[in-house]
Amino acid sequence: MEFWKKYPSLRIALMLITFIAGFALLIFGWKMTGQMKGLCWMLVGLVLLLCTLYLYNTRFADPPERKAKRKNTH
Repeated sequence: MEFWKKYPSLRIALMLITFIAGFALLIFGWKMTGQMKGLCWMLVGLVLLLCTLYLYNTRFADPPERKAKRKNTH
């Protein structure tokens, strides 16, 4: 996850590309009403939009914290 924090310009460029491509595929597939190919294009567009969300959220993801072993002091 540190990779995306070190190179924010690359992350933003990938987000822009996946968003535009995903949205374009959704519209392209929507115009093919009644065809199975249209549904497939829309699903690919949806996957690209989900990839955009993943790239956006990587900035906020923290590495898992290691829990120190605690002794009961009761």
